[in-house]
Amino acid sequence: MKIGFIGLGNMASAMIGGILGTGLCKPEEIIGSSKTEMTAQRAADKFGIVTGTDNQETARQADVLVLAVKPVFFPEVIAEIRDIVDESKLVISIAAGKSIAWIEQEFGKRLRLVRCMPNTPAMVSEGCTCICLKEDADKADEEMALKLMNSFGKANILPERLMDAFIGVAGSAPAYVFVFIEAMADAAVAAGMPRKQAYEFAAQSVLGSARMVLETGMHPGELKDMVCSPGGTTIEAVRVLEEKGFRAAVIDAVAACVDKSKNL
Repeated sequence: MKIGFIGLGNMASAMIGGILGTGLCKPEEIIGSSKTEMTAQRAADKFGIVTGTDNQETARQADVLVLAVKPVFFPEVIAEIRDIVDESKLVISIAAGKSIAWIEQEFGKRLRLVRCMPNTPAMVSEGCTCICLKEDADKADEEMALKLMNSFGKANILPERLMDAFIGVAGSAPAYVFVFIEAMADAAVAAGMPRKQAYEFAAQSVLGSARMVLETGMHPGELKDMVCSPGGTTIEAVRVLEEKGFRAAVIDAVAACVDKSKNL
């Protein structure tokens, strides 16, 4: 089996690193192409894979073809490889705003097609990925998509109608968390802490808290209550967050993200 990547940017690199790191494929089983020779060479040097700038050759050799270019370039790339791609290949798209129906219409033919949306923590093998399958997808294609996407984090299958909700709660969520970490670190710096330590403490606290949610199975509210001693420092901080509308701001931000995604 050979996996081909059209597009070798950050997300494709994260995916390739995960696939190789888990031993799912060997370097010689991966091929990639990009718009520039410099990007192609960078991926070749980093992963030991064959790369180039010929999208048609990548599509021709691939059994599983990952379309990892920006959505604006999809019409151009699809037009280039349309005559090469058929039902013998599994096509995986990671483009936002491009539905399964739209992609298949652009190709002008029936395809084995999966739509995925990984988020940027895939770059450190902690990605969260939504997988949307065509109604006629078979079990083998489902299993392949899950294997690939689980190689750099956690993946789950959702109906495509929930893709926008996923983008709001996970796809775009790293940006919200980065803002939160930066704000906490700024407050610590204001209290006299060196900035490097402030970022480390804030980031590790977020990481550990997230693991508690995932590994204990406890409700986030219950975990919050465990930290809030009567009359203590934490409940005072929580009181200020509620007073400033923290919870409502997060809900509104996610809702705005979902609405924007629906209208791309």
